[in-house]
Amino acid sequence: MIDAAQLDHLAQLARLHLTPEERAAMHSDLNRMLGYFEQLGELDTSGVEEMQRPVNLVNVLRDDVPGEVLPQSVVTALAPDSLPDGHIRVPRTVEAG
Repeated sequence: MIDAAQLDHLAQLARLHLTPEERAAMHSDLNRMLGYFEQLGELDTSGVEEMQRPVNLVNVLRDDVPGEVLPQSVVTALAPDSLPDGHIRVPRTVEAG
């Protein structure tokens, strides 16, 4: 079962700021879920065939054929911001530091 230190670690990983009431509810819910998994682990599945997916999936692949290319002027006109040399400027997604 989950102890207080593991719950704190999970909350930190999920970036959750839990109130004491939420912490108690989360602790109870997680322990109950883990209890269900323990019950499932006790089942005898020796005669049950392993199933990878509930539905048979088949990858449908096509040849990678180059298509029509938009002119650079059209692409830069559609961009939210572009530089005079034709490059597209995008917002920073990673903060330094």
